[in-house]
Amino acid sequence: MLRTLLAPRLVALHLLVIGVLVSFTFLGRWQLGVFEASGAPKRAPDPAPVAVTELAQVGQHVNGTAISRRVTATGTYDAAYQLLVADRVADVAAPGGRAAQGDGFWLLTPLRLADGTVVPVVRGWVARADDPAAAVPEGTVTVTGRLRPAEQTDDVMRSGNLPAGQVATVSTAELINLWPDARVRDGFVVATAQEPPTRVTPVAVSPPTLGSGFNWRNLAYALQWWIFALFAVYMWFHFVRDALRGRREREQEPERAPGEPGPLEPQPSESQLSEPQSSGLQPPEPRSPEPRSPGPQPSEPAAHVEA
Repeated sequence: MLRTLLAPRLVALHLLVIGVLVSFTFLGRWQLGVFEASGAPKRAPDPAPVAVTELAQVGQHVNGTAISRRVTATGTYDAAYQLLVADRVADVAAPGGRAAQGDGFWLLTPLRLADGTVVPVVRGWVARADDPAAAVPEGTVTVTGRLRPAEQTDDVMRSGNLPAGQVATVSTAELINLWPDARVRDGFVVATAQEPPTRVTPVAVSPPTLGSGFNWRNLAYALQWWIFALFAVYMWFHFVRDALRGRREREQEPERAPGEPGPLEPQPSESQLSEPQSSGLQPPEPRSPEPRSPGPQPSEPAAHVEA
């Protein structure tokens, strides 16, 4: 068996199948990667910063085109109403609540604008509630950041009851109750820069993105390459099986010595000889004896009569 599998013809077949499997597997994985990348969000145009009053209104939700837009706001912080968003990391996209229990706090401070409205601003992140960097700067400040939509109160799995001065989400509906004397604009600003500068750790926020659907054609191409690889294995199996079967049959044939007659052919029986051939040929008709020509007949010898 091993000698058959290592025959030059089958060795070439083995190498060919291995090359086909490696190539087709990588081609299928490449198409699968293209399929996965087609569903990833793509960066949208990121225009220059605009005043937050153009995108965030009182009593109106922040719409899709305004999400993650760069905005600027100038005003004064109201230190008396600063809140800590508990169980958060320094990334807006990261999950909060029980998933980030004890990881730190966002500093959520109301910024009062010249028209009297309030914009919630996430100034940064601190590891402890008593961090000195959490102190609210005094005077007029100018904040540059990205506008985010308000969170829902059930967006995170709460880790339990929070002490006074702490919240689990940045919810406009909740802030209206906590800041009763303020006209709160919808959404919140994640600060990326501030004048004068601050010492807190900034919270990462991504630029605007465009959602896109998956390109299912690339997934079909990936499956097609892998099906071709399976078909190559199927054909290799049949070629090898036929080669082994042929060698086994040759080994089972009895060997004849030189000059030894081969197997006798079967002779037809008497009944087969008496029956007409199936090919439609009729047996030859009996021939009548030919007439003899007249001539002198030999005479019989006369009987010898004794006297």
